[in-house]
Amino acid sequence: MARETSLFSGRPSELIGRKVANYLVESEVGRGGMAVVFRARDLRLDRTVALKLLAPELARNDTFRKRFTHESQVAAAIDHPHIVPVFDAGETDGVLYLAMRYVSGSDLRHLLDARGPLPPPDAVRIAAQVASALDAAHEHGLVHRDVKPGNVLIAEGTDSDHPEHVYLTDFGLTKKSLSLTGFTSVGQFVGTLDYVAPEQISGRPVDGRCDVYGLACVAYETLAGRPPFQRDDDMALLWAHQYDEPPPPSAARPGIPPAVDAVFAKALAKSPDDRYDTCLDFVAALRASLATGPAEVRPAPETGPEPARTVTETPPPPHWAGPVFHG
Repeated sequence: MARETSLFSGRPSELIGRKVANYLVESEVGRGGMAVVFRARDLRLDRTVALKLLAPELARNDTFRKRFTHESQVAAAIDHPHIVPVFDAGETDGVLYLAMRYVSGSDLRHLLDARGPLPPPDAVRIAAQVASALDAAHEHGLVHRDVKPGNVLIAEGTDSDHPEHVYLTDFGLTKKSLSLTGFTSVGQFVGTLDYVAPEQISGRPVDGRCDVYGLACVAYETLAGRPPFQRDDDMALLWAHQYDEPPPPSAARPGIPPAVDAVFAKALAKSPDDRYDTCLDFVAALRASLATGPAEVRPAPETGPEPARTVTETPPPPHWAGPVFHG
């Protein structure tokens, strides 16, 4: 297993120029505690891909390997314009890998950091594309579990009516499997605290309505300029998601019509049974509520969104696919 360790040892640049499976590694674009994402060249089809290499210890766990294989096949079977396609998955030198479409552009996190809250038509247009991807995944039995601005990739659109093309990335293949194989500590979950549903925090079973909550948190931030809950420490933030009512977005950003408040109150309900059944149902209600108010929504107060926080201080997991170059 010597070569297995070499894939994750030393400086990231040591893999540049090496062949991994049928892919020539060109550059590193993301790194987390359990995986590294590279831009690579598919030597068989001569195309650029995003190549994700999982930590070697994951391949040694039989439960994880079986679930990884199954859920990779499910993800690869989803043919949807707003889901980053999985091209290939396998194992090489004791390391599991995924090859996916490489998406050039930016992501919603960088867009919000650079511009602040978006005009309502832009926010709804982006949310609708993400919602379509999530509902398609739910129909195949996959729940994302970590919907956040950093997982919403934004590429150039086709025309003025479609100024951007949105891809949803980082589906929870390893997230779900890690929790089932003992790689996460008791009482912890994998997710980003600003956007995590109450049932994830308490360890209850999750379904697609968990992603309705996460999408609503993201949409709230795109409109109001900050996530629905902001607290001084992680425990207070976890408590807020489970027990506090979200502040009405109409109070957070002048000009947002009051009808929007009821939509977010439903989408961010503590019980999944009280939320919208699908992500597209939520977006449809949001679009209708925004149409009841003024055409111009003024900028939010310049408080600036806090960076998303994870449970530990370790780097957040990189994207499942679609790593982005910024600059």
